[in-house]
Amino acid sequence: MNKGVVWDLSSYFKEFNGHEMLSFKQKLVTDITELQKTAAALKTLASDNQPAWEKVFLDFEQLMRRLSHFSSYVGCLGAADANNEAYSRESAEIDGISAEFSKIAIHIKMGLKNASDNDFNKFASREFLADIKFHLNEMRIEAQKTMSSELESLAADLSVDGFSSWDRLYSTIAGKLSFDMHWPDGRVEKTPMAQCRSIMQDSDRQVRKSAFKNGNEAWNNVEDVCAAALNALAGTRLMLNKKRGFEHFLDVSLMQSRISRKTLDAMFKAIEESRPFIQKLGKAKAKALKQDKLAWYDCEAPLAIPQLNRYSWDECVNIVDKAFARAYPDLCAFFRSSLEKRWIESEPRAGKRPGAFCTGSLLTEESRVFMSYAGSLNDISTLAHEIGHAFHSFQLCGMRPFMQEYPMTLAESASTFGEMLLADGILTDPETSDAQKLNVLTSTINDGIAFLIDIPIRFNFEKAFHNERMHGEVGVSRLKELMTEAMQNQFGELLETDGANPMFWASKMHFYLSGVTFYNYPYSFGYLLSRGLFAMFKREGEKFLPRYRDFLKLSGSNMAHEVARQTLGADLETTTFWKQAILGHEPELKMFEELVGKVLK
Repeated sequence: MNKGVVWDLSSYFKEFNGHEMLSFKQKLVTDITELQKTAAALKTLASDNQPAWEKVFLDFEQLMRRLSHFSSYVGCLGAADANNEAYSRESAEIDGISAEFSKIAIHIKMGLKNASDNDFNKFASREFLADIKFHLNEMRIEAQKTMSSELESLAADLSVDGFSSWDRLYSTIAGKLSFDMHWPDGRVEKTPMAQCRSIMQDSDRQVRKSAFKNGNEAWNNVEDVCAAALNALAGTRLMLNKKRGFEHFLDVSLMQSRISRKTLDAMFKAIEESRPFIQKLGKAKAKALKQDKLAWYDCEAPLAIPQLNRYSWDECVNIVDKAFARAYPDLCAFFRSSLEKRWIESEPRAGKRPGAFCTGSLLTEESRVFMSYAGSLNDISTLAHEIGHAFHSFQLCGMRPFMQEYPMTLAESASTFGEMLLADGILTDPETSDAQKLNVLTSTINDGIAFLIDIPIRFNFEKAFHNERMHGEVGVSRLKELMTEAMQNQFGELLETDGANPMFWASKMHFYLSGVTFYNYPYSFGYLLSRGLFAMFKREGEKFLPRYRDFLKLSGSNMAHEVARQTLGADLETTTFWKQAILGHEPELKMFEELVGKVLK
């Protein structure tokens, strides 16, 4: 069976550590150092130094292109061969280079911090800067939340061996951790922790429960180290927030996500007020599993659907191609081009990092999609998801680097839209069997549970943890309590006795990312926004697609709720849009329940 393809990275560099790559790296490091010095020497933006500051901004943009190119390349190599120590060393070096690059942004913000309104407005109206006025204003606002340049530079330096090192420590521990998997036939196998989640997606509940129980026992063995890392990351953030003048720990996340607090509150209020319907999704899943309630390890479980075969890579490509071609020809053309240019890495083999992602270079304006294809419908959906990300980047080609940097809240929109096009294509295909349709709809129900129950759990846990962390370190036992409480509150009567996962705070890598805070709610945001987009597409047909492209093109040029308002006429600061997106699951829920009775007799 054809299991996949291997990507071509030669357009980045001809070879790793070759002359071309080493020269590129050396020039990048040198230019970052020089621009640092230039920016540091400039005084506060005023009427007499605007040309000099303009050159700093323009040079900074070009460095953004080159750093993204180099980082993306090394990231691709490391993901495809996680055991290669040379790639790991290079990745660590990039952390240092990125820290030096971030110092330029610090000097820029210092230059904007005390500029007069008149001088700033004149600067933002200059010929080569006018189209990034939003970004300049954003940096000026961020500048008001900065320490002195000396302290910000010190924080950047300490981050490499301090703050971000906790992230790296956790990744090392998680990467090396294994557990004893007890199989129903009596076998006991030493299993990498990276496989625990996929085993918990087995249709056999005994298998899921064993992976859950034994995986958590392994996490219990490193719980003190995980708690230390989590406390250190949060403690550092809270201290820096205080020194920078942020009033609430969510303010940084809102700034990173480019949304208003009003938007965030509206989304979670809609989820809370839609709880009776969301519970229906969970109850339907439990009933299909022939259970009264759900345990944590049931949430992503597939149904034991008869007559389902694995799909070869060629079959996967044909399914995605057919769905895209019928609904969105431009997306299909991009997908075919990505395959032809070998921008996709899907071959399953030893040594590859688990997971999937889309990365790209601002310099060459090319994307790369990474995954390990195993033949499931979830894998096919993953391909559609990541191609959606790449298509999003493709729409931004030719735009300035500042305008290509969109927030995570909008990053998940195009990817989930791609998944929904795929699902709709399979469900409406007359050749699709009832068993295949049920398989697709099971994924839809699982997504509803993930984004409307799981993600709110993560958000509420992280909020509660940060509130307590402000008053001191939070111990292991309390972390378990906070996670269990968050799960019990969100699942409600759906949750089976002892069905919570008290160790999820340790096993979920997202809580340990140093580069971004509250790496959870943007997933629900993007998911529900995509469902709203798809509902518009189903109502309007092809007439909607130009608006959709405008939405993608503007995604890096304004606040997320403003982009939605300008291109779609959607108000994300009230609950109406979000509730409609949630209740949009109703037809799929009805079809799911019908097919469960039909297929799983």
